[in-house]
This record gives sequence, structure tokens and C-alpha cells, in this order.
Amino acid sequence: MQGETARPDRCMNDFERAAFERLLKLAKRDTGQCRIVANFILAWWNAGSLGGFDLADLFALDHAISSDMATIVVCLSRNSMAFYPEEYRSDIEAVIAQWRPDIWNASR
Repeated sequence: MQGETARPDRCMNDFERAAFERLLKLAKRDTGQCRIVANFILAWWNAGSLGGFDLADLFALDHAISSDMATIVVCLSRNSMAFYPEEYRSDIEAVIAQWRPDIWNASR
């Protein structure tokens, strides 16, 4: 937007950060629910190359997990510009390596 400068506050608040960290921890594990969480995080990181997220997958999740995802969606929705959790880059790269090894290996 004209006249709008990059806002340093375009980040997660403590509640949102805690939800994201719980999701990230799950995404590094190896279960069906963890795969869904990984898909959610990777769709945010780069849906074009890492794949999208199927909303129907929410029905396969425990309520606490889907609530954490909803928290992140609300976080994203209040920003007028996209932002990505760059401070978690190494964690997200580990998720890419685990769940998208072909993509990860091709990028190395």
C-alpha cells in the first residue's frame, strides 16, 4: 500500500508463537497427524514448491492441534502483507528434509 512502511511488529504474539512452536514440534515427528501439520507449515512456507494444505485434513486432527492451526490462520489474517517465520528457518528446513526429501535433495 502506498505510504505503508514495513512494520517490525509483523510477527507472532506470544500466544501465536507458542501455537506455532507446538505445531513445529509435531511436524518433526512421524505420525499421520504430524504429516498433516507438516503440510500446513510447508504450505505457509512455500505452497508453490512444497504443496498446499487440504482443509479436509482438519477432520483428522485432535482439537488442540486444529486450534493451534486456527491460531496461526488468525495471525496471518491480521497482516496486510505475507510474512514467514524466518527465525525458524532451520527448523522448517528440517521439516522439508523429512517430509519432502526429493525437493530438499534437489535444492542442495
